Amino acid sequence: MLEAILFDLDGTLADTDSIHFAVWQDILVRYDLDIDRSFYRQRISGRTNSKIIKDIIPQLTLEDAWKLATEKEETYRRLVNSLLPTPGLDRLIALTDRASIKRAVVTNAPEDNAVYMLKVLRLTDTFPTVIMAKDAPPGKPDPTPYELALSRLGVKSKRAFAFEDSAAGIRSAVGAGIYTIGITSSHPAEELLNAGASMTIEDFNDQQLWELLDSKTKAVG
Repeated sequence: MLEAILFDLDGTLADTDSIHFAVWQDILVRYDLDIDRSFYRQRISGRTNSKIIKDIIPQLTLEDAWKLATEKEETYRRLVNSLLPTPGLDRLIALTDRASIKRAVVTNAPEDNAVYMLKVLRLTDTFPTVIMAKDAPPGKPDPTPYELALSRLGVKSKRAFAFEDSAAGIRSAVGAGIYTIGITSSHPAEELLNAGASMTIEDFNDQQLWELLDSKTKAVG
């Protein structure tokens, strides 16, 4: 039986991809980097800021890299006030309540972002367990964040599902032995399946998803 569902934050609980892309695009043009969506998906999406900056702008000092990451996240937070949860999330949360399924957020987002986004989405009380990159370095795609989430919830990997929107996140969850479902908010289905997702969905109202949940629980309504 299903005992826990683990959720990525950005691109999973809410579609934030276009905001992150726009902020990074504006920042990187200063360094003569005119990025497109393909570059964003391959080099930025799902990764921690430290890894992104070290990879793309390796000439920055540690202090300058920290300042740039801080600026990026402050800009991002100013733009997310109108975010809405991914369609069907309320229905899925209701199922977890009825079936006594545990929940957690597992994210590479900086702490300020994670806390602020959950507040904007009115999900702070819904997710008392939140695992961030700082809690389980080096963060996704390493499986450590998901392994820590399972440990805190007291659930074995075979009794959990994970929802992720990026290849890095999927590799992290799959590496922890979790059945992982890709959400195609920011990456094409083929890319998520190639990363290890067992199936893909557009949002949480997907009929195939609910058929799967029905087979794993007895409380779908």
